[in-house]
Amino acid sequence: MKKKVAFICVHNSCRSQMAEAIGNHLYGDYIECYSAGTELKNQINQDAVRIVKELYGIDMVAKGHHSKLIDEIPDPDIAISMGCDVGCPFIGRPFDDDWGLMDPTGKSDEDFIVVIKEIEDKIIQLKNSL
Repeated sequence: MKKKVAFICVHNSCRSQMAEAIGNHLYGDYIECYSAGTELKNQINQDAVRIVKELYGIDMVAKGHHSKLIDEIPDPDIAISMGCDVGCPFIGRPFDDDWGLMDPTGKSDEDFIVVIKEIEDKIIQLKNSL
């Protein structure tokens, strides 16, 4: 049975969304990736959408990515904090890991790519540890 992995951020609009998309793209046969937060945004970060599509060919909008609250996703086997600068929300259980990722919102494409590559590396490590 596939492990359910939840990527958690406050707004669920950028890092956690990218992790969900990349995780399902790379290892959807092995893990089920979800993302959620404690506050909703009107839309996910458009730079994240654009750059993930450029790098991986993943159309996050077409795949239905949207800002979700924690109670909208299945109970995870593994819960990962993206590294919320103001403190990640409590999700009813301890986090299995805190990836401590910089929030690239409002920054350059190069900053987004650095964070995206960190996410990809950490997802590969996570999958290999299962």
